Amino acid sequence: MTTWLLVADSVRGRVFRADSPTGPITEIVTLAHPEGRLHEQALTSDLPGRTFDRGGQGRHIMEDRISAKEQDNIRFALRIADHLETMRMEGKFERLIIIAPPEFLGILSAKLSDATRKLVSMRVDKNLAQETAKQIRAHLPVRLWGNAAG
Repeated sequence: MTTWLLVADSVRGRVFRADSPTGPITEIVTLAHPEGRLHEQALTSDLPGRTFDRGGQGRHIMEDRISAKEQDNIRFALRIADHLETMRMEGKFERLIIIAPPEFLGILSAKLSDATRKLVSMRVDKNLAQETAKQIRAHLPVRLWGNAAG
């Protein structure tokens, strides 16, 4: 059974393949998102709009319910989810492990299709996107799946 590991944060999504339940993992693709490094101010084009109260007693700044940074994270999570969906439909993997910081893990999980979500066998809420394959593997159980027969 083909197992993929997605290791992601707001800046990059790295996909690894695990060929055996106890062996090393091999990186097969990286999705870069340099915009994830930008601060909130750099993601917005200008100041928030202003509006008058209905009663006419003053002005206040209109605030977005979702910040520009959160919107950017959602866009990147959707890009990763679309890539995984395409690869799932092509039969590239049958099991998926997702490793991401807690907030991004939640956003990403919400963007996965139901079919892809059903293939997720493990979620790890850690930021390991900058780590080497060997360091990532060390954070996971000795056996990634199955019994002694694999």
